[in-house]
Amino acid sequence: MACDIDGVKIMQIQKSFKQDLASLYLVATPIGNLGDMTPRGIEVLKSVDMIAAEDTRHTKKLCHVYEIETPLTSYHEHNKGTKGDYIIELLSEGKNVALVSDAGLPCISDPGYEIVAEAIKAGFAVIPVPGANAALSALIASGLVPQPFLFYGFLNRVKSKKKKELEELKYQPFTTIYYESPHRIKETLQAMQEVLGNRRIVIARELTKQYEEFVRGTVEECLNIVDDLRGEMVVIVEGSTETKEETLWWQELEVVDHVEHYVSEGFSTNESIKRVAKERGLAKNEVYRAYHVN
Repeated sequence: MACDIDGVKIMQIQKSFKQDLASLYLVATPIGNLGDMTPRGIEVLKSVDMIAAEDTRHTKKLCHVYEIETPLTSYHEHNKGTKGDYIIELLSEGKNVALVSDAGLPCISDPGYEIVAEAIKAGFAVIPVPGANAALSALIASGLVPQPFLFYGFLNRVKSKKKKELEELKYQPFTTIYYESPHRIKETLQAMQEVLGNRRIVIARELTKQYEEFVRGTVEECLNIVDDLRGEMVVIVEGSTETKEETLWWQELEVVDHVEHYVSEGFSTNESIKRVAKERGLAKNEVYRAYHVN
């Protein structure tokens, strides 16, 4: 049933196994070890009319291993508009479609959210077929408090924006999960040390593969060996025990020095003034005058 009629939002109740409409299946795939493909996942991929894959070349290899002969079509970040329309068209024709990413669950730092939203809006069932997931696999083996937790995914690649994101998360009391590439892990850990402090962290790499490894220690300790790490990584960071009120790092700074701090971090003068005004509870023009008079 459509959940949007003439612009009016209608509550939708989906009974996944008691409906006759076509369905969009979100199928988890192995994150490394092919043995982690579930029997149900294999069954669904064999039974649907089409598999929408992030990378058809990658998924073809998986299909070959499990003798899955279902046709494939691509669905990724760069064609999700046109291919999303195509998938909705298939569902409208009564055909079932399975969505897979290269590894793990669709929609989690991978394509999928948009087509899921469109399928729900159009009234089709969206059915999860669970399985391997890097974030939760790393979390449960980390030794850090597993719940509550916050999954953040990838931080921004731009250094100044990455620091800004970490500053917004600095006082988050929950264990936080990040994804990171081997090419950016060192810069990310340096930013974490600068913004979050020397917290306990766990780096999990090559999960479920032959060279699976967990590095448990402080940010500083991990920085000492990070140059030797390879492969896609999950970084688990313990939550903050501080509150904003307890740690006003800028309290001893003059307004001008406070602004200069952010300028030196790569923010524009205007953005630096806005940040200082927000942190100090001052009007922006008051900070502007104090900074430019000097």
